[in-house]
Amino acid sequence: MLIALVQLALPAIVQQLLSSILQYVDTAMVGHLGEAATASVSTSTTPNWLIHSLPYGFTIGILSLISRAYGRGDEAEMKKLAALGCRIVVSFGLVLTVVCLIISPFLPAWMSAAPEIRKAASDYFFIVSLSLTFFVANSMFASSMQAIKDTRTPMTINISANVLNMILNWLLIYQVGLGTVGAAVATTISTIFGGSLMFLAFRRKKELHFPLKEVFKPVGDLFRRVLTIALPVMATNIVSCMGYVVFARMVSGMGVTVFAAHSIALTAEEIFYLPGYGIRTATSALIGIAIGEKSKQKFLDVRSVSLWLTVSLMLISGVLVYVVSNPLMRIFTNSEEVITLGARLLRVVAFCEPFFGLMVAWEGIFYGTGRTRAVFICESASMWGIRILGTWLVIRAGYGVIEVWYCMIADNITKAIALTLVGLRQKTDDLF
Repeated sequence: MLIALVQLALPAIVQQLLSSILQYVDTAMVGHLGEAATASVSTSTTPNWLIHSLPYGFTIGILSLISRAYGRGDEAEMKKLAALGCRIVVSFGLVLTVVCLIISPFLPAWMSAAPEIRKAASDYFFIVSLSLTFFVANSMFASSMQAIKDTRTPMTINISANVLNMILNWLLIYQVGLGTVGAAVATTISTIFGGSLMFLAFRRKKELHFPLKEVFKPVGDLFRRVLTIALPVMATNIVSCMGYVVFARMVSGMGVTVFAAHSIALTAEEIFYLPGYGIRTATSALIGIAIGEKSKQKFLDVRSVSLWLTVSLMLISGVLVYVVSNPLMRIFTNSEEVITLGARLLRVVAFCEPFFGLMVAWEGIFYGTGRTRAVFICESASMWGIRILGTWLVIRAGYGVIEVWYCMIADNITKAIALTLVGLRQKTDDLF
């Protein structure tokens, strides 16, 4: 089971890692324009987490059901789910795009951005929002292919899109001199490119190929099954990301330098926990397949291997974060003050990486079984009861961003422990 999980997870991990490295380059290119440019782009970072997380509920619903149908060899249902995924991409993607374009002039003020960067922040958010339908397409069609054990194709396409983004950044930011607008245009073009290629690859999969007219056929019962899984995931992401937005808003009020260090440190940390997300994707797919095959032993094997493998990798990641914190910050900025503060933040967070891995592993297990409500309850209670409330209290007490990060760490540890307790106590016989 370890080999099967690693084989499926490895392309997803490679994709996540290389995409993150290219994102490092992207952030570094903007960061070297100065603190104001970094703050302008960072203003929309957490709102974009919220926006990008909304389609994730649907992708998890589709992935869970396609993987089960794949496990029992039900090709007809796989094709129906693929058609439903296309309908969701078009309808949900367009609605999301229109809403984001409407709110773009107001977002920087909502995020308490400094007045001098609000125009640049608004322009950046508006431009990147133009490609949201293609972002939804990328996520949906990649998940559909991962559900049938193809993680290599999404990896190849997303790496290609990120390489394009890096090249366009270099051209538009420095050669053409467009600054943050150039970064936004580069992101938009590469997102459209990636979403289009993902759709073409998705259409070439025999198990998922269907006549396009099927998109318009009613699939009420199937959609309800997707919603049963998707809605708690969406609610989790909304509650969580709204928490991130509030969290970022409170930190942004601490000054441009502090917010730049905070935002860059979050970006720098990202590459070290991405292996956990790659394993989570593979875990969800294999759990769904095991349920479709009605193999309880396979389910238990996937769960066990996923947990210890993810925690082990994240333990190594924590050590690496601690060791390379200072040189890592220097990739993104020339400001010594930002580098020093950001490195301190990274050394603080390094100690909770194994707990973060434990949390992510359990999420993959719950998403594969379709039991997504437990994640919603744990996430909501911990995010708002520990991270947000704790941050508000420490800021009111006059403490700094280090103490704010302690609240973030406490939140992650609490979620990991809560999900572990719930997961071990849940009965699984009814899944088979």
